Amino acid sequence: MATTQPLLLNDQQMKSFITNGYLILKTDFSKEFHAGLVNQLNEIYEKEGNPGNNILPRIRDMQRVFEHPVITGALTSVLGSDYLLHTHRHGHYNSIPKPGGWHKDSYWGYSRLRNHHPWWAMIMYFPQDTPVELGPTGVMPGTQYSESRTFASDEMEEEATANGEAGTFALIHYDIWHRSTPNVLGTPRFMLKFEFMRTAAPTAPSWDNQERSWSAVPLEAGVVEPTIIGEEVWNWLSGDIGSLAGTKADDSAAIAELSNRLTGSDEPSALAAAYELAARGNGGTDALFKGLHHEDVKVSRSAAYGLSAAGAGAVDGLIYALDDSREETVNLAVFALGELRELAAAALPKLRALLDQPSVRVRRTVVDVLGMIKEPVQDVVAALIKGLQDEDTQVRFMAALSLTRIGEAAAPAIPYLETALTDENRYVRGHALEALRYMGTKEANDVLMRELFNTRWCSSTTPASTF
Repeated sequence: MATTQPLLLNDQQMKSFITNGYLILKTDFSKEFHAGLVNQLNEIYEKEGNPGNNILPRIRDMQRVFEHPVITGALTSVLGSDYLLHTHRHGHYNSIPKPGGWHKDSYWGYSRLRNHHPWWAMIMYFPQDTPVELGPTGVMPGTQYSESRTFASDEMEEEATANGEAGTFALIHYDIWHRSTPNVLGTPRFMLKFEFMRTAAPTAPSWDNQERSWSAVPLEAGVVEPTIIGEEVWNWLSGDIGSLAGTKADDSAAIAELSNRLTGSDEPSALAAAYELAARGNGGTDALFKGLHHEDVKVSRSAAYGLSAAGAGAVDGLIYALDDSREETVNLAVFALGELRELAAAALPKLRALLDQPSVRVRRTVVDVLGMIKEPVQDVVAALIKGLQDEDTQVRFMAALSLTRIGEAAAPAIPYLETALTDENRYVRGHALEALRYMGTKEANDVLMRELFNTRWCSSTTPASTF
């Protein structure tokens, strides 16, 4: 490798990722390197089974893959330089001709509202030559913004596959629809899946950005120009919050037409209308709030995405919605406030109070967004400490993960994170370790190192070689 510096994505690659939800890239390790990985994988799967979350320490050369400048550059471009490698990772083995079902991955068992903004991404790495016949991962381009599956199972002409030589990987938006394609050759195919999280909201482009304007960047031939959602995501990644607000006329006829689309059954059209309404000033924002309180929760969800892009003018109405009697409305309002980040600091008292309410779903969303809003930091940390002690496992592990976004200012949480290291759930423990690492103080590092030393894992110990 000529450089160890991250090879950042360019504007066209970023626009393609935002539009399609994936990029197919390739590392330049030698064939011998990949052959070694595959030999190790075959031996481990045959003798020990799937190593699951221990795949990195079990196959130590895999760490070199995630230090490769093409991979670090792609992840930095999409998630910022302080991205986190999640403690869940998995090696997928496929040797059968039957395709997998189309799906979106869960957040390790956590049912949460999916982000249009790329807070999360996945890498699917193929250590062997993977022609189409060997069953690479298939993705349906552009479906990262749709909750429902808007395509039929027999409409495969649009499917993109991560086929290629050893070292090929797919960088995908976490929420894209994807599947395993049929392995008609029947020989072993490995796909190593790793998840990554953004720990800091963007304040400026983190890719090799040359063109400030979304519209000035050309798309590759044959790709359909995306809707207004893509432009909003580009602006968000560039550091703008609520960039659509007030960019179009507060026109009553246009707002009426968009409101009809918002309540329609076509999800992509409804979502595009929600973002268009976010650009239409007070009239558009009022229409979105009507949508938020609509009896159809699908309409409410689309409206919430629009409100998350509507800027400071949406904050008061969202705070008001936190008192709504319908759980779904409250949960969506919390989500939208989180996407507005520091603009929503005035919501902190009510958000903290929601940690006392019986809805576990709302409590999970609250601890998620607290680390996005971040201010006032003392109140945020106090609320997340409370989340660490919640009876619900998912509230606890999301509270710990949210603390990674706070950094050194979260030091008052150290004793509670130390307690969390004894939690029965692996992700509470794993996220607590990450929070201590991102905190970086001497006290946090002492707790971190003691735990890691006491639980150190020997990558050479197997059932056939115990000592």
